[in-house]
Amino acid sequence: MVTRRSLIGGSAALAATLTLPLSARAAPGLVRREGTRLMLGGRPYRFAGANLWYAAWLGADAPYGDRARLRRELDTLAATGVTNLRIAASAEESPLKNAVKPAFHGADPGSADPALLGGLDFALAEMARRGMKAVLYLTNFWEWSGGMMTYLYYVTGKYMDVNDPAHPWPAFPNATAQFYANPRAVACNHDWVRAIVGRTNAITGTAYRDDPTIMAWQLANEPRPGGDRATATPLLPAYYAWLRDSAKLIKSLDGNHLVSTGSEGLKGSVESAEIYRTAHSVPEIDYLTAHIWPLNWNWVDAGDIAGSHAAATAKVAEYLDQHQALARQIGKPLVIEEFGYPRDGGGYDREASTHFKDLYYRQIYDAVLTSARTGGPIVGSNFWAWNGEGRAAHGDHRFRSGDTAWLGDPPHEPQGWYGVFDTDATTRAVIAAHAKALASVGEATAA
Repeated sequence: MVTRRSLIGGSAALAATLTLPLSARAAPGLVRREGTRLMLGGRPYRFAGANLWYAAWLGADAPYGDRARLRRELDTLAATGVTNLRIAASAEESPLKNAVKPAFHGADPGSADPALLGGLDFALAEMARRGMKAVLYLTNFWEWSGGMMTYLYYVTGKYMDVNDPAHPWPAFPNATAQFYANPRAVACNHDWVRAIVGRTNAITGTAYRDDPTIMAWQLANEPRPGGDRATATPLLPAYYAWLRDSAKLIKSLDGNHLVSTGSEGLKGSVESAEIYRTAHSVPEIDYLTAHIWPLNWNWVDAGDIAGSHAAATAKVAEYLDQHQALARQIGKPLVIEEFGYPRDGGGYDREASTHFKDLYYRQIYDAVLTSARTGGPIVGSNFWAWNGEGRAAHGDHRFRSGDTAWLGDPPHEPQGWYGVFDTDATTRAVIAAHAKALASVGEATAA
């Protein structure tokens, strides 16, 4: 849902984009979609990627930033074969308990933190030097970066914290999903979309819309139509309208880059294939996404990983098959853009073994490779997430306001829960082997 102002502005911008010469819409180095494939420079584009949500915070020229560390992290990732990073390009200044600070912006996009914007510019500039691509997501369904609940707070003055004992699950996702049906909240979100998609990198001087470092804009991290079917069903028209109108808005501002939803897949669609299929059939949505979280979804028991891993593996395989089938039906590529697994024993210390985590990574990677070798729709993956040099600042592994350690585990989660540390030699070896194998498939296919 959008305001009349944004509809008029978006229509005008779209008309202008459609009249651009072909060369302006097809700048070199941009990733394109052809059916169920992504293409780059006339060759299939496939990637082994990672999530690095905090790249802009680390890249900021501010007390909370560390540009030298960001350079080292990018070097390490590149050496491991990682060529694609999924990064937060928004965080809303929020009263929510676990929302990260500083944030990109408040209710007015003009309130944006210049240091954090500069951090995103710096991250993209450094990624370009290493030949990496970025997927930039523009808000969050969850609370850890402010997100949709915060947009509702901006216009209603009310909010709900996740896991509030007074509002047991699924109260939070049900309340957050009201965002789609609130025109004022959606308008605030779209104002930020205009601001960030229309930005010019202050370091490189390149407009974001022309930057080949960007592979795709993403509407949100894990947008859901609701926490349960009863709440989601009446909200579906508003949910679909937000998906469609947001994607059209982005395309009107930037005709060069891909657009994706950021959906978890069936788990983020109240288990409805029809909802997922409708959302990803929007013409302006270029590829499908799926996230796979065996522990979060109770497919594996943290207290008995060895005993429950085989059953979890079977469910992961089924989930992968379901989404590949949906991608074939829709005729678009599929990215497994989040997948995570606990360390052996379910703890958070980097000294803990990652035997079963490594097995899980291999399962995901085998599916990606098999798809690549057989002409299937999976074009890449992004593991969750890169901790690198980051270390939990406190013995209880909890993030506290003011912390600047920056791990892949967001502020609402135990620090070290799912992230890959620079010292995780076996996991890094699994990632590197997959990256090498996938690159060779690409060469063979293009030959």
